[in-house]
Amino acid sequence: MAKFMYIFRGGFAKPGELSPTQLQAHLAKWNAWAQSLPLAGAHQLEYPPQGKTLRGRDRVVTDGPYAESKDLVGGAVVVEAASLQEAADLARGCPIFDFDGSVEVRTLAAPPPK
Repeated sequence: MAKFMYIFRGGFAKPGELSPTQLQAHLAKWNAWAQSLPLAGAHQLEYPPQGKTLRGRDRVVTDGPYAESKDLVGGAVVVEAASLQEAADLARGCPIFDFDGSVEVRTLAAPPPK
């Protein structure tokens, strides 16, 4: 089986948008969806987002990864699937879409032979 990475962008509820009960229900959706995946690894990034971005030949450092929340990477998951299409189909159930987020599905390169 091949490995694919899901990169989660946006999909954050606005502060105060969800009651504690609604937030708990949304997190339960994430947990149920993640449990259904053939996971090979997962990482959630800190929220609110913190980071530094280095750009260009001069390696200019700026605070924060992006200005717009829809572009913020919230985490990444590695799954195993038979094809890119199957990996994309598995991503359809992601709760990030409840808040207009996106899932980028990328094929991971096979590790070099030892």
